[in-house]
Amino acid sequence: MRVLAALSGGVDSAVAAARAVDAGHEVVGVHMALSAQPLECRLSSRGCCSVEDAGDAARAAEIMGIPFYVWDLAEDFEKTVIEDFVEQYARGRTPNPCVRCNEFVKFRELAQRAHSLGFDAVCTGHYASIVTGPAGLELHRGADPLKDQSYVLAVMGRSELSRVLLPLGGVTSKAEVRAEAQARGLGVSNKPDSYDICFIPDGDTRAFLRAHLGTEPGRIVGPEGEVLGSHEGYWNFTVGQRKGLRIDQPASDGRPRYVLETRPATNEVVVGASEFLCVDRIICSDVVWLASDDLGDEGVTGVCGQGSSSLFIQVRAHGEAVPVDLLTHSDVEEAACVGREESLTVRLSRPIRGVAAGQSAVFYRGSRVLGEGTIEKAFRVAVSE
Repeated sequence: MRVLAALSGGVDSAVAAARAVDAGHEVVGVHMALSAQPLECRLSSRGCCSVEDAGDAARAAEIMGIPFYVWDLAEDFEKTVIEDFVEQYARGRTPNPCVRCNEFVKFRELAQRAHSLGFDAVCTGHYASIVTGPAGLELHRGADPLKDQSYVLAVMGRSELSRVLLPLGGVTSKAEVRAEAQARGLGVSNKPDSYDICFIPDGDTRAFLRAHLGTEPGRIVGPEGEVLGSHEGYWNFTVGQRKGLRIDQPASDGRPRYVLETRPATNEVVVGASEFLCVDRIICSDVVWLASDDLGDEGVTGVCGQGSSSLFIQVRAHGEAVPVDLLTHSDVEEAACVGREESLTVRLSRPIRGVAAGQSAVFYRGSRVLGEGTIEKAFRVAVSE
């Protein structure tokens, strides 16, 4: 096959491309330049897409003996990921830019370009597996639970499964990948992992949002509306946040407070005790199914496990997968409360904490990824006074 290998400049994508070469594919390397400031340098191990990354990708391709190109996707990245990130916070939501990037940049723009150029597949260094099941191709978790990236890949859609190679899905540890890179002489074996949000390399999300959204004084209130403090913009807070609240008075019981919700209409931040973070019902929209044989686009008529269902939901990249008791199409009242006619209601077997609108919810059965949706609303468990 003719394979386009996405080379980020890191060790994972380099080893994945090398394995594709070993498998006998005709491999071409491409580095996606996503930064609007291409000469920007990496700060420690934060961020990615720096000038060093492009150089590391080029050197790895040279060592492998494959052609190498740089594609400038900074404008696409700015519009589909960065602008969306700011807009979502302005709406009081908590977006996941990595999911957005995989959906619109890596598995839309990159895949479309690869297809138009005659490539059969795209190869990436994600830790997940595509396997052949009874009904066709399936996306599964990576073998290493600490590095599993199936959560951010769930948005790729069913049609992409046949056009993606994930050579690292079966590796059991990052140490294995680093050792292989060193043995191959790829030059990136000891390169630190990138983390945090790549377009905020200093890790200061609040400063980034302040630069884009400015400041607007507002109130911090308790669950009953009592004023507890002030802030400079609700967009600086997200559900579950504990630090940086700057509340004027401590709780009467001495316990810490957490952000329960943000209210854009009134520029208020609601805080309260940790038990107020627990939710047991979630409404999701924009659902993408990868498993036509399991639930699928039209197959959600109600899956009830009475606490023992094999259907699970995960709301964070490395969060715990929680059993689903009931999965149904939202009724008229539920759909109206989120303004989405096409939505799913998920009832959990037990409460989970800190769920925010804008997060991705990924459905699993065992290690298999069934689909993904965007959380529109989470309903808190009733708390006794």
